[in-house]
Amino acid sequence: MNLDEFDYHLPEELIAQDPLPERDSSRLMVLDPLTKTIKESIFKDIKQFIEPGDLIIMNNSRVIPARLYGNKIPTGTQIEVLLLNELQTGRWEVLVKPGRRAKKGVKIDFNNLLQAEVVEYTDFGGRIVEFSWNKSNYDFEEILNKLGEMPLPPYINHKLANPERYQTVYSKKRGSAAAPTAGLHFTKSLLADLQQNGVLLDYITLHVGLGTFRPVKTEKIEDHKMHAEYAEVSAETVAKIKACKQRGNKVIAVGTTVTRTLESAAAGEELTDFKGWTDIFIYPGYEFKVIDALITNFHLPKSTLLMLVSALAGQDFVLKAYQKAVADKYRFFSLGDAMFILNRKED
Repeated sequence: MNLDEFDYHLPEELIAQDPLPERDSSRLMVLDPLTKTIKESIFKDIKQFIEPGDLIIMNNSRVIPARLYGNKIPTGTQIEVLLLNELQTGRWEVLVKPGRRAKKGVKIDFNNLLQAEVVEYTDFGGRIVEFSWNKSNYDFEEILNKLGEMPLPPYINHKLANPERYQTVYSKKRGSAAAPTAGLHFTKSLLADLQQNGVLLDYITLHVGLGTFRPVKTEKIEDHKMHAEYAEVSAETVAKIKACKQRGNKVIAVGTTVTRTLESAAAGEELTDFKGWTDIFIYPGYEFKVIDALITNFHLPKSTLLMLVSALAGQDFVLKAYQKAVADKYRFFSLGDAMFILNRKED
């Protein structure tokens, strides 16, 4: 398939720059690919589309202050470093700007508290760096809290008044370079209401990195290679999913990161617990093995996220829904409105 088949026109003013005052007040577009119907609602009313016994699975990864600004030693040239994946203690895969200033062997100082040395190049234009610091005074998490900034997407043009609004209310395991944004719509009270209605909640972990937001640059999407991200699915979660399926209820993924993680855990003959790196790329033609519905935001043109949604609901139907969202002035991308998509297609 050609990359241009996943393009659409989006007026810049529809890109959400700030979260709404209330997380669950976003608009909600509900898609049924089988009947080709589109309903409109408000996110806090998503309860009416979810039945007792359904299982909602969320990504509990927490965004770290992953953007660092340092100076090249000894010239003082400023270099920006974005942490992606921790490979081992003190050793990270990162993106650097400007890349030409960060050749192998270059050393970078961050406010005299942290130093880094570029030790390798990566296949995706990044770097592997080794960090060093006074470990008797600080651990690495403390250093990041002192020096790092929240790495907002480039289409958001200012810092958030409350950085916690770029975290889900259930975020727990630190490690992401970007938020699993579908979950930003949930409040603690909404989750409690769902549980009171007999809906089950559970969590996986995928630390969001380059694989989630790296742009597709190949003309044929099949030639695109996803960047690996670390993910975990517990045996307990697998058991809950299997029980949900046996009951005839829906497994509902909150976000593309959850979808990719669960589908990675089912890549063999059956769904099993999973701990490791996934580079699964889901695009039209893929047969979903686990999820029965997806809660997600509106994604960038030509993105792997839009391709995943198109695989679930059908490319033409998804683009039709996006055209409606543009016409009706929905809010797009990370801080914008939401979709609820059923995994139902014609045989």
